[in-house]
Amino acid sequence: MKKSIVFAIAAAALTFSCKDSQATKPVQKEATEVTQTNQIPFDQVLKNYYEDGLKLNPINATFAGDNRYNDLFPNVLSDEYASKLTKYYSDYKTQLANYKDADLSDSQKMSKAVLQWDCDINLERLTFRQDLFPIDQMWSVNLVIGQLASGASAQPFKTVEDYKNWLKRLDGYVTWLNSAKTKMEEGIQSGYVLPKSLIKKVLPQLEALTVTDLDKHLFYSPIKSLPETFSPEEQKELTTAYQAILSEKVIPAYTDLHKFMSTAYLEAGRDSSGISAIPDGKKYYDFAIKYYTTTTLTADEIHQLGLNEVARILAEMEKVKQQVGFKGDLKAFFDYVRNNKELMPFNTPEQVIANFNAIHERMKPQIEKLFDMKPKTPFEVRRTEAFREASASAEYNPGSLDGTRPGIFYTPIPDASKYNVFSDEALFLHEAIPGHHYQISLTQENQELPEFRKTLWYSAYGEGWALYTESLGNELGLYTDPYQYFGMLGMEMHRAIRLVVDTGMHAKGWSREKAIQYSLDNEAESEASIISEIERYMANPGQALSYKIGQLKIRELRKKAETALGDKFDIKAFHNQVLETGCIPLALLEDKIDTWVASLK
Repeated sequence: MKKSIVFAIAAAALTFSCKDSQATKPVQKEATEVTQTNQIPFDQVLKNYYEDGLKLNPINATFAGDNRYNDLFPNVLSDEYASKLTKYYSDYKTQLANYKDADLSDSQKMSKAVLQWDCDINLERLTFRQDLFPIDQMWSVNLVIGQLASGASAQPFKTVEDYKNWLKRLDGYVTWLNSAKTKMEEGIQSGYVLPKSLIKKVLPQLEALTVTDLDKHLFYSPIKSLPETFSPEEQKELTTAYQAILSEKVIPAYTDLHKFMSTAYLEAGRDSSGISAIPDGKKYYDFAIKYYTTTTLTADEIHQLGLNEVARILAEMEKVKQQVGFKGDLKAFFDYVRNNKELMPFNTPEQVIANFNAIHERMKPQIEKLFDMKPKTPFEVRRTEAFREASASAEYNPGSLDGTRPGIFYTPIPDASKYNVFSDEALFLHEAIPGHHYQISLTQENQELPEFRKTLWYSAYGEGWALYTESLGNELGLYTDPYQYFGMLGMEMHRAIRLVVDTGMHAKGWSREKAIQYSLDNEAESEASIISEIERYMANPGQALSYKIGQLKIRELRKKAETALGDKFDIKAFHNQVLETGCIPLALLEDKIDTWVASLK
């Protein structure tokens, strides 16, 4: 899952440089204020952390189904905002010191440990200059706004107030767009610019939103779906207002930004691929590894781990090649799978969606053998929106906390006739069930968790769980077709390769082209898909490491529990133990499983 719903200020999704970290130290007045909160019950502190976070992250609130802040879009690129965020994490870190573990329940101790990690890692994140890289081709908030603007995502368009809220939010967003250009101009002067190949991918995304024919503009979509319950006067008022803001503010802002990025910014773009090329890039990458893996592993250790996993999976792939009777070498088999027309049976996007739904039906009878908890939140498969489809990966967007908005598995289908199905079963397990949809929905529905943990996202846990679930296909009645099993191996290989190429580019001086070639040599993904993936890692150093690191840890914990418990091991109980806590750093998950195993022995 690309965690696209996370607001730009809440995810270390871009590349940063260092700045003075003294701002993270609370002044004496703040410390005095915090000391006075010592009498507040600990659960209230957790609730306050969540509520204050929503005010700072109003887009997150919208995606959670909390509509109180649907009109807000703060300028997260401003110094004022950075100060507010630093104070937020600093204050809550100080508050935590007032509560002793001995006075807390086990659940509260876990929440304290998670909150401590969250404050510490985000204060460290804020010492880097994320503001100088506000836009890229895959992770930046402008793409999230495009989803919301379509009227088919989390932003509601049911009442007149809903429509007016979006108008106000757009005003704030236009301010952000203008600030983004200013920050990128500053980045040019100080050596913080995107690689040229990434800039070229951003340009068509921006250009698509410079169209002046409003009927063809994505942001005009809500007006074309005005509820019939609105009076003629209300419909006219809203139509006029939307036409004005698009024509006078939104389209000019996109036009200006596109012109800048296609000229001055593109000219200044980096030829280098890795983050080490920017000032303090190595320091940032070391942080990104810690942020995304929640471990203390080094780039060299991860690189070697990736090489080991690639070799192991290649051996498994050889067995499949022999099973289907292919006579050439493994690289030739990759080409065969990539281009096998029998694995491209569809003509329309609707057929692709129907195939995923059919996979779901096939596995339903087996799911209860592995899970005794099922989410109540509904689930849908949808095609990725056209404006971002060319650069998008398959992804999952969570449902609302109250379950009224479904979880959505988005899959890009730029050309249905070229859509290869060989990895669809594994992809469904990862992005949908029992991957992200189970993990996130069960967390959101868990009444035992404080609110802030229901929407927290640590990639090593979340993506590690989803990758782990891909290996459950045989137990769920899937992978009976050797090509689908090969697809599972291919997706695991894809994540193993990430350990090699991400560290290769960002820590070992690999070029984009070397990373692409390494991927082509070791997996069956199409060249176009591989290029998109390599550029994804260039835009967000470290994020791609989280999948395999998390999966290996969950596998290790399952094997350790199976060995220790023998006949007492219950796979459903193990999955409950992993899922019930929500996203937590891997070290905390390991402590939890160890405690559970000890209690059963």
